[in-house]
Amino acid sequence: MDFTWTEREQTYRAELREYIAAHILPGWNHNDRELWDPRLKAVVKEFCKALGDDGWLTPHWPLEYGGLATSPWERVVVGEEMWGVGEPRGPQYMNVNWIAPAVMMAGTPEQKTKYLTPMAHGSVIWCQGFSEPDAGSDLASLKTRAVRDGDEYIISGQKTWTSYAHAAENIILLVRTNPDLEAHKGISILLVPMDLPGIEVRDIRTPFVTDLCHEVFFNDVRVPVSCLLGPENEGWSVVRHTLTEERLGINRYAYHEQALMEAMEETECVGRSLDDPGLLEQIGYGFAMFEAERSINYLAVQERIDDPHGVRPYASVWRAFGGGLAEYLLRDLLMELMGPEGLINETMADRDTELGTIGPIASGAYEIQLNIVARFCLGLPKHG
Repeated sequence: MDFTWTEREQTYRAELREYIAAHILPGWNHNDRELWDPRLKAVVKEFCKALGDDGWLTPHWPLEYGGLATSPWERVVVGEEMWGVGEPRGPQYMNVNWIAPAVMMAGTPEQKTKYLTPMAHGSVIWCQGFSEPDAGSDLASLKTRAVRDGDEYIISGQKTWTSYAHAAENIILLVRTNPDLEAHKGISILLVPMDLPGIEVRDIRTPFVTDLCHEVFFNDVRVPVSCLLGPENEGWSVVRHTLTEERLGINRYAYHEQALMEAMEETECVGRSLDDPGLLEQIGYGFAMFEAERSINYLAVQERIDDPHGVRPYASVWRAFGGGLAEYLLRDLLMELMGPEGLINETMADRDTELGTIGPIASGAYEIQLNIVARFCLGLPKHG
């Protein structure tokens, strides 16, 4: 594989980097994308509106939906540059990278107009209602029900670990519409406004940070049948596509590399020396791991180009590596660099400890990704 960027791609990156520097909120960091302060929601929308106005928010979308049909590699450039500075799109990277493709894949013409236009303008925030208390990694065992009642569905159940639920206007929601079918059947997708009666959002308290994840309760919530995305009871194929897009849309390695560089600067600022050979060896190992993470992501991107509708197991290889091993490595390495000083609020080590605990779980637990790799890459039998 040739890892050299073309001249066009290098120019594209330089222009985007300059644009981000001119529009990003001064002092923005990786924690801010969680919208822990209500004022940050307006900041994110303002930034994304500027991106949308100038063609930087959805350049990879097809022309028919207002995109520029840029190459998958230019999409990678956008992700790397955004994640490298703390993802100033906030949760809207989800909108443009996997919620929108799900709507493009399965939506009606009316749904595409209704939902894609605000996404392209950067004016709406979505969250993802997938996991439940007893259906996290085993997503097909979800129990949240949607019962048809004339021209409406009545939704009852609970979702958990829902990022950005406190700030979102809409949720892409997995529900069971036929409990008599086998696990992967009978699942449907609903596109639900978050301000409907009967929806309750609760913050899941952590020792470190508020508004990182949430529980969302649906108490006989009524939605029109027009909220159904794709055929009833056949949402799983859309979900599989969506999850693969999700794993490719998070360029964590750009953050990992930037976090390590910032931590090295902080280490020197507090008077700790980086000259220790053992410490230098660990730093070198860290950068090597993050470059490996980048390379595996590139393989997953190429896999998507070669077989856009296939199983694409390299997305799970990357997810297991980047969301599991690399997250653990970064957290431990930053604390090793900083020592006790790393526990000081707002150091890179402290911030990564706050958020890094969720990394190996989000977007599919580490162990589940290993099972996917075992089955589809190595041809091993299904566990159990």
